[in-house]
Amino acid sequence: MESIRQGPGAVKPKRAYDASLRRKRAGRNRDRILDVAERRFLREGYASTTIAAIAAEAGVSVDTVYKTYGGKPGLIRAIRARALLGSGPIPAEQRSDDLQAKEADPRKIIRGWGRFVTEIAPRSAPILLLVRDASRTDPGLRALLEELDDDRLRRMTDNARRLSAAGHLRPRISLSDAATVLWTYSSPELYELLVLRQGMSLRGYGQFVADAMIAALL
Repeated sequence: MESIRQGPGAVKPKRAYDASLRRKRAGRNRDRILDVAERRFLREGYASTTIAAIAAEAGVSVDTVYKTYGGKPGLIRAIRARALLGSGPIPAEQRSDDLQAKEADPRKIIRGWGRFVTEIAPRSAPILLLVRDASRTDPGLRALLEELDDDRLRRMTDNARRLSAAGHLRPRISLSDAATVLWTYSSPELYELLVLRQGMSLRGYGQFVADAMIAALL
């Protein structure tokens, strides 16, 4: 077949645009912004860290930070959400749900939670403790702290509900009581007391959390 030659005025076909490259670049920018923000928050404090400084170090514009995360509270939410993924290739919350769906022994379920908390707490507790401390003088952060606490209570209530539905809770332990136990032992304050202040190992911390939950609930 004879090839068709295009004249000087012919319109060249558009090259297919690879949107995946743009998504990858945007993803790298998001991760870099979060890395810089987390490092600056923990080093300099919440109030002293500026969006301008984060943007400059991350190599993006201030507008990019605001459009992506909506300011410092949004950065805190994103840092904490990333921490909740844990350290495995599968998000910790998904692994927890799978464990509860497949495992019949409640002690093994709670032992699994103890292992998950050793992945999550070192990543989430420092930023949550930062928000707690900064909220003492920043009314806006008080609302954010309450939001994050309420979200953790919601997740712990879901876990407690599954234990209750499977008949694992001992008599006279209400759903609310069980949720409070899980919420308390997953708190950043407990990590602060045992690991940061007392020097307990992460393994020992996970075992302590699991033992305490089992003793209180089963």
